Amino acid sequence: MAYTEKFQHLADIAMSHVAGVEPAQVNALVAQGAVALDIRDKEEHDADHIAGSLHVSRGKLEMNIEGLIPDLNTMVLCYCNANNRGALSANTLRHMGYANARYIAGGLKAYRAMA
Repeated sequence: MAYTEKFQHLADIAMSHVAGVEPAQVNALVAQGAVALDIRDKEEHDADHIAGSLHVSRGKLEMNIEGLIPDLNTMVLCYCNANNRGALSANTLRHMGYANARYIAGGLKAYRAMA
C-alpha cells in the first residue's frame, strides 16, 4: 500500500521513539505476561489475528485502553499488518504512560511468516 509522505513521516518518527519486538519473540513475551494488542479495524481482526490478542481499533485506542489494560507497567505489543499503525499506537500508549509499549516489527504479516 502506498502511504502519503506525511503519514509515513509520522510513522517513522513513532518507530524511532518506541522499540520494535521481533515476531519470533512475541509468543515468549506473551507467555511472560505481555499483551498482544491488535489495533487494526474490526474486519481485519475478524479475518485473522494473533491468538489471545486483545482488539482495540486505533480510532478508539485512547478512549478504551485504560479499561482493558489498567496497569501502566504491562508490556503491550501493538500490531497492525506491517509496522506503521502498530508503531503509532505504541507511541501513543507511551505518551499515555504505558512505559512498556512496543510494536511488533513487521506486524501480523511477519508474525505469520514465521510459521
